Amino acid sequence: MTNPTAQFESDVTTRSEIVFLYDGEDTNPNGNPLSANNMPRVDEDTGQAEVTVYRLKRYLRDQLYDDDEGVYLVSPNKAGIDPSSRDELFLRLLNMDADEVGDLDTLELYDTFLNSAADVRYFGAPLSFADAVKDSLDENRPTFTGPVQFAHGRSLNAVVHNNASRKLSVTVTSGDDESGDDSPAQGTFAEDNRLRYALIRFHGVINENAADNTQLRREDVERLDTLCWRALRNQTLTNSKMGHSPRCYLRVEFEADYHEGDLDALIEIDRENSKADEEMRNISDVVLNVTHLLDRLSEISDRIIMINVHADQYTTFNLGAGPTTREDFYEGLQEIADTNVIDIY
Repeated sequence: MTNPTAQFESDVTTRSEIVFLYDGEDTNPNGNPLSANNMPRVDEDTGQAEVTVYRLKRYLRDQLYDDDEGVYLVSPNKAGIDPSSRDELFLRLLNMDADEVGDLDTLELYDTFLNSAADVRYFGAPLSFADAVKDSLDENRPTFTGPVQFAHGRSLNAVVHNNASRKLSVTVTSGDDESGDDSPAQGTFAEDNRLRYALIRFHGVINENAADNTQLRREDVERLDTLCWRALRNQTLTNSKMGHSPRCYLRVEFEADYHEGDLDALIEIDRENSKADEEMRNISDVVLNVTHLLDRLSEISDRIIMINVHADQYTTFNLGAGPTTREDFYEGLQEIADTNVIDIY
């Protein structure tokens, strides 16, 4: 069936293109659980690190949860719940049981769901239920296609595995309640595999035509400007993710029905002023070449409504005259179109 909330008219009327860069030092940006010891994902041909869009969305969903926004596909660990079925997550979000769901008409139910689920307004979600919930719903369930879509991320540099990857010893106690004996028992060993340095680039689009489908709002789009940054700051505090830092966020807001499509490819490593890939260890070893980006934005400036940007103070840019600061990057953008320097906090 068509979306029963399709009569909703979103106030998102412009299209946006996003480029988001973050880096990781001595970390595993996205382990492959199907590999031995959760090895980092690396393209064997190019040597670039790969990060799935699911990894990025998990950071964003976890930050939404910490912000007290409703999240449908919540992490069981984050919410302190046992692994749940979609039925349980659906009912938990709505704070209802299956019988109460059946008392609502279809339009009211999905309006309530989308109003409660910030992650679905962004990314959409399939709705598939077991009999307990399915029997209480209209047999025709909508498909929520997300208006915010990211491609998988890749590093700008060829990465180097850390030869000093740690070996972890996992030890458990006997847990003998009667004797009170908590002496350690024999444990196991695992490899803690990390990359020395990876500067990762994500590309995304916010499609205004799909915004009605999930009831995406203007305030949701503006929240995304700080959400990406804060998620990489706050949701990378585990042992394997320590060392991540957001470096540059750019959202170019275009007229409806237009976006460039490849803005991410116009931000490159300035090879002349950066260290060789195998020598990179942190952001001070890298200069970002944004000359092609500025040139292209100048060419299509009549299509641009607003440029929204935030860069890390330690990130260095080249606008064509050698390495310079983020303030000069901001000024270069302001000469092209109205520019909003985002206040992250």
